[in-house]
Amino acid sequence: MKSGVIILVLLATVTCVLTQEEQNAIEELVVETLINPETCSVRSAMGDTLQIHYTGKLMDGKVIDTSLTRDPLFVELGKKTVIPGLEQSLIGVCEGQKIKATIPSHLAYGKRGYPPTIPGDAALEFEVEIMALTQQTPWQKMVNDVLPLVCLALVPTLLGLVGLYLYKKASAQSQSKKKPKDKKTKKK
Repeated sequence: MKSGVIILVLLATVTCVLTQEEQNAIEELVVETLINPETCSVRSAMGDTLQIHYTGKLMDGKVIDTSLTRDPLFVELGKKTVIPGLEQSLIGVCEGQKIKATIPSHLAYGKRGYPPTIPGDAALEFEVEIMALTQQTPWQKMVNDVLPLVCLALVPTLLGLVGLYLYKKASAQSQSKKKPKDKKTKKK
């Protein structure tokens, strides 16, 4: 009887270790196409907006989240609104395409996980259907590419102007505090 319990505990331990090794064995993003549309004239690129339905699962099949019971999710590629692995898997897809992305933990929630739903170092699997694809307009491209650079240049300029203003204000105050010397006139 004791040996049977020991064997069961040993088997449970080995199974847990093997499951953990399987999850850790996924080191890179794997994207499979499940459904390909008949025509694909436009593929997604950074800056494009996708409307997607998804189902995210742990590697053991447990569903962690799905959009199937709500409205589709809008994802603007490059804005980091979803985990990195999912965003990377959405580059180069077509409207109407369905993919399966196996995402390693370092491209998902990492060592910390997302308690209590997602344990640390968990690889994830997402099935994603691309409902709509909207390419960025030239105006959006300019705003996304140029505006950050302009802002980056404006920050030091504004700081310099504020510093100059404060310097001049401090200099003006220090000069007004000085009392003019009285000139003594000699009477003869």
